[in-house]
Amino acid sequence: MTYHETFKYYTPEENRKIVCNLCRHRCQLKEGEVGICGVNQNVEGELKTLVYGHPVAVHVDPVEKKPLYHLIPGSKVLSFGTVGCNFKCPFCQNWDISQSKMVNEDIEVSPDLMVELAIEHGAKSIAYTYNEPTIFYPYAKDIGLIAKEKGIKNIFVSNGFESPEMVDDMASWVDAANIDLKSWDDKYYKKVLKGGLEEVRDTLRRLVKNGVWVEVTTLLIEGENDSDKELSEMAAFIANDLGVHVPWHLSAFYPNYKMQDHDATKTATLKRARKIGKEAGLKYIYLGNVDADSDTYCPHCETLLIERKRYGEITTHLEGDRCPVCKNTIEGVWE
Repeated sequence: MTYHETFKYYTPEENRKIVCNLCRHRCQLKEGEVGICGVNQNVEGELKTLVYGHPVAVHVDPVEKKPLYHLIPGSKVLSFGTVGCNFKCPFCQNWDISQSKMVNEDIEVSPDLMVELAIEHGAKSIAYTYNEPTIFYPYAKDIGLIAKEKGIKNIFVSNGFESPEMVDDMASWVDAANIDLKSWDDKYYKKVLKGGLEEVRDTLRRLVKNGVWVEVTTLLIEGENDSDKELSEMAAFIANDLGVHVPWHLSAFYPNYKMQDHDATKTATLKRARKIGKEAGLKYIYLGNVDADSDTYCPHCETLLIERKRYGEITTHLEGDRCPVCKNTIEGVWE
């Protein structure tokens, strides 16, 4: 029996108590209680995902916006999210939905309908994004299995705090993931974000080991996570534990949510981080949220392989998965 057939979303305990198995918080819930995420509840001794079928944001995006740069460049992705999150990041870009617990039950989108929407809009993938998809995993997986049957790929955009069982289960239907590596300070993860660094590192290792295509994003916030030491250790982790082929997206922070008084990230800071990443041996490093070169070059001969003028305007010079000049294999999911 494969792992995904044995993964249970919750574990029943005595007196109708349950333990939620969706994320590493492992919330212990009495009858009627809701987890840290605000959207998974113990209802009569069973876990009910309150946002199941109730997305609050559905859009068609270029896949580069996730950001995923090595998965079918220039293709469309149907992106959606719900309310709720298992983290409390003070810089959240989608805080108005992620930190909300108000479920709009007037919006009803079944798994079948979500896949139909993707097909209707010519999307080659569905992205579970905007808020943390871990907390609506039962809904996401039901959509994803249908999508997989229809030849549509599935993308998780996540903070990486999934339970180990879920990460292993994801391998049965998730094609690619962009995981946030928000800091290299476990105290910051625990105190400020309400998560954990080692748990995120474990998720990343497991995803790569399980064959899911992974790209990593770090939102650089000056004075919080941009020291040379921290960046060097992050880059070394990606290179040594995940692989030098794993793309690293370095994104600029802009004042938002509870960090309105913090300065925006300078382009020079992003370029310094990119230099550190290259020194660690990383092949593919991209700068985000700024007007900067985001093209893909062959790491062997430096031939321009994928031109990204703006979201959706993509020109690729790849021959299958190879550089047209030196025939070097370029890692990614290209079709």
